Amino acid sequence: MHIHEFESAMKACRFCFMCRHLSAVGNVLFSEADTPRGRALLLDKASMNPDFLFSDAVVETMYRSDLAAGCRFHCVSHYDENGLVLAARRDIVEAGKAPARVAEIAKKFQKDNEFKLEGGKADVLYFIDEYTLRQPEISAAFLKIAKTAKAPVATITGGCIGKALKILGYVAAGKKDASTFAKKVAATGAKTLVVSNPAAYDALRNDFPAWGLKLSCKVMHSSEFIAQLLKDKKIKAAGKKKTPVYYLESDFLKNYNDNVPAPRAILEALGFEIKPFGTNNEESYSAGEGACVLLELNPELVSKLAKQVASRADNPKKDRILTASPYTRFVLRKETELKIASLEEAVAEVL
Repeated sequence: MHIHEFESAMKACRFCFMCRHLSAVGNVLFSEADTPRGRALLLDKASMNPDFLFSDAVVETMYRSDLAAGCRFHCVSHYDENGLVLAARRDIVEAGKAPARVAEIAKKFQKDNEFKLEGGKADVLYFIDEYTLRQPEISAAFLKIAKTAKAPVATITGGCIGKALKILGYVAAGKKDASTFAKKVAATGAKTLVVSNPAAYDALRNDFPAWGLKLSCKVMHSSEFIAQLLKDKKIKAAGKKKTPVYYLESDFLKNYNDNVPAPRAILEALGFEIKPFGTNNEESYSAGEGACVLLELNPELVSKLAKQVASRADNPKKDRILTASPYTRFVLRKETELKIASLEEAVAEVL
């Protein structure tokens, strides 16, 4: 069983309450099973009795996790309860015990592996993933920024690059789709691959190397690309007025990738005043970004998570909120009245 690879987390987390407050799902469902400690206790029992892992209650608990990884990031010993849950999902899938809706979502992603190229040859290739595609304002803003900087950009759209499948527990299928994407990117000859979705960024920066897939170009999140344009003085803000905004951290940029500094750096450089959001800077306010396809898996739970985020706003109808995650932007616009925009949109407005 893959959960045995995370024995240390299982044993350490099962009796620890220190990160209990960091479980967004636990905070909206008020369920001890939906905390890092609760999941570790369940999987510790499953390690001794494998059949227990495949019970409906345990399977559903594993697929309810928001996978924010805040518990791992803020843990003094960095015990990987997040990896433990992913391993449990993989064990469930490989045993043929995945819930029907999980199998259907995975089937859809395995079918959707066609990629479309536009813009001809360019040194910069911009990947428009599913959630960015659903919100054309994001890619339009990014392309406006690139045009202002006189940086030619080609785009690649569609398909699954393996992240969603891996998160669902279908690791082999995820690797196959990742390989298809890597070959497609290599054929373009691009020197830099830029993505707006932090989930895609994490896949390209971490999952691909772990699978032995080497990309032929440099991978950058859109905020890192914009930060480089600012450093090279290819773009600048049109005015000096300080604009107060709230920035919602991305789980993938913060908790999975050592707190990428570019989003905050570009906002500050362009004259935005970043105000603190929520009760503390450890909680996840992404409405399930780390779980990647939680909206497809459990829309009712995502609605609760989104409303919990809205409840933390000082003035939900007026506060200007920014995010680096197309997923978070989509969900919060769908489920709340929050005035939320992407980093790309905010930057494009002030050029």
